[in-house]
Amino acid sequence: MSLPSRYLKLPFSFDLPRLQDELLRLEKSEWIRHFNTSAYVNDWLCLPLRSVGGRIDHIIPVNEGVFEDTVLLQACPYLAEVIQFFQCEKTSVRLMSLAAGGEIKEHRDDGTSIEDGITRLHIPITTTPEVLFYIDGEPVHFSAGDTWYLNASCLHGVRNPGNQARVHLMLDCVTNDWLMHAFKEAGWVARAKPKYHDPAINDHNVIDVIAQLRSDGRPVAMALAAQMDAIRLGIPSPATAMQHGDLLQADAQC
Repeated sequence: MSLPSRYLKLPFSFDLPRLQDELLRLEKSEWIRHFNTSAYVNDWLCLPLRSVGGRIDHIIPVNEGVFEDTVLLQACPYLAEVIQFFQCEKTSVRLMSLAAGGEIKEHRDDGTSIEDGITRLHIPITTTPEVLFYIDGEPVHFSAGDTWYLNASCLHGVRNPGNQARVHLMLDCVTNDWLMHAFKEAGWVARAKPKYHDPAINDHNVIDVIAQLRSDGRPVAMALAAQMDAIRLGIPSPATAMQHGDLLQADAQC
């Protein structure tokens, strides 16, 4: 049985000299230092190409607002063409630069996987073979001009021991049928759905969770508790689980 895909090389490659030419045009733009300054060593800089309201002055994640192309992207027709190639809605699109000798410390970006609805793609523009992602401990090099998927909810970090900045075009895409088809064609293996529909709940803590829900007493909480107990006991439906619970309770009173 194959393990779920933590990363994947997609069969989409782009004209590297054209990407690098447009990157050169943007070098003198106002790159923004990543706001989480404790998460990296040396400079980790960003340049927004698509953001809420088309703003180019910040990169703080937001959940509300309309994403629009920035004026920087409007001046880079080939980058715009590459982004439009992906037949899905795009939210944030950024150029991400990790300085020579830089390191992004290992971390997780929860909710950024194809299964979660946000598919994060990387297209390296400047890199060297020494630049490595560490994805759940596995070293992986993302090759220049190619399209790579990273399940950013996995533990991951980056090291750039070289003497030049590593720059990636990074796209946050809304998962749709087109992306799912492309991933399956590339050999993507989906992760198993959480047994209890929430990755934070497992066989070790589910009894405590059920007890907390039952102590809440509200109908919704009681229904969730019954559903989890059904799964735990291997009973087909919550209704059957509640019947099973009633039988146990009646048996205890005899």
